[in-house]
Amino acid sequence: MSQNFEELDYRETPLGELILRRRRMLSLGGIEVYEVKLGDAFLMSSLFHEVEVALAHLGLSELEGASWDVVVGGLGLGYTAVAALEHREVASLLIVDALPPVIEWHQRGLVPLGEKLTGDARCRMLAADFFAYARSGDGFDPEQPGRKFHAVLLDIDHSPRHLLDPGNAAFYEPKGLRALSTHLQPGGVFALWSDDPPDEDFLGVLAASFEAARAHIVSFPNPLLDGMSESTVYVACKAAER
Repeated sequence: MSQNFEELDYRETPLGELILRRRRMLSLGGIEVYEVKLGDAFLMSSLFHEVEVALAHLGLSELEGASWDVVVGGLGLGYTAVAALEHREVASLLIVDALPPVIEWHQRGLVPLGEKLTGDARCRMLAADFFAYARSGDGFDPEQPGRKFHAVLLDIDHSPRHLLDPGNAAFYEPKGLRALSTHLQPGGVFALWSDDPPDEDFLGVLAASFEAARAHIVSFPNPLLDGMSESTVYVACKAAER
């Protein structure tokens, strides 16, 4: 295997072949890039992580007070989770990912941010189906059924319309979003990453399910295109106690 390209892990999963690889981008000055591929789709690359970071900062910026309990749906390369932990108000972070190998990458130190997450006492990783937990009455923490959180930050599907699994579609409908909101504290926040431009129909569904909802366009440099690219972060806020 060339030192400029290395396959770090390969697993068969119910969603398809999962591959973690590391490559040296000679066209970009030899920088080291980590990539995750699931089936025929590229899930993520360390070359582009600005929106994953913005997901945490935009979502948590809507909260007040201190001692926040936060859920991150989808671990990936860990950028959203690490950005969330930069907020000193975060008291606990529960990461829910359906693919156990992804959690193992962090625990084994195969990805750059693994040590930061596994070394932070506030952080716990759970191999489970985020969407099943979102619609359940017990919520996201099997150790504390019914536990409510201050924020849920979600980065799993490519967008509310472009899904990794067709079974996830119901989550993005009014019933699914209302079920999610029951696991939030009053004044809590749901934030969602999307690789598509703002979707006015979905924004309307969010606004009908929460007290307020907005879409943020996040621009970031794309050296592969020698220009800028854009993604979307949706932020929805649950009504506070009167």
